[in-house]
Amino acid sequence: MLCTRKSVLFILSAGLLGCTSAWATSISVVGLFKDKAIVVIDGGKPHTLSVGQTISSVTLLAADSDSASFDVDGKRRTLGMGQSFAGGAATGARPSVSLTANAQGHFTAAGSINGYPMNFLVDTGATTIAISAHEARRIGLEYKTSQAVGVGTAAGVVPAWRVTFNSVKIGGITVNHVAGMVVESGLNVPLLGMSFLNRMEMKRDGQTMTLIQRY
Repeated sequence: MLCTRKSVLFILSAGLLGCTSAWATSISVVGLFKDKAIVVIDGGKPHTLSVGQTISSVTLLAADSDSASFDVDGKRRTLGMGQSFAGGAATGARPSVSLTANAQGHFTAAGSINGYPMNFLVDTGATTIAISAHEARRIGLEYKTSQAVGVGTAAGVVPAWRVTFNSVKIGGITVNHVAGMVVESGLNVPLLGMSFLNRMEMKRDGQTMTLIQRY
């Protein structure tokens, strides 16, 4: 599991995700404070909402460090850190991919980041997609100009940088502008964390996990 040393450092679990016109208003919570929330609406840039403030059709009704309540298209929704809501319903088939557990019971997924091949370990305990500094250099990611934080790994607390991946693809599923971390050391395999998985319906049937893109 990856976790920041300061929980208020916007645990980047919901990130900046593209959404399709088949859905109504979508909202993701990426920061929580007393009477304020940082949200991503319809895959756009993060906005800080104060109680009573409205952006698009989203009004912040209440907020604290645990959750926030919104009026979204006339309906009240309460979301915690990293949680998302997408209104409406998709039309037509949604992209999906099926993964099979390995001998250790872990799910791995072949995919790509910014068009570069990547083999992920599915990790619902990781708040974001996380890759090592070595992988970041391999794909030409300029990460050291991003926000630096410390994260806890099996090797202890190590330097890391918050980044946004332009695209992340797993099978036929592609999402854009996904929040992630580049970890200096102690990370041997890229982690497919909740900044990607929060956008999926996840179904488990024995040794098979199916991811279905929500938006």
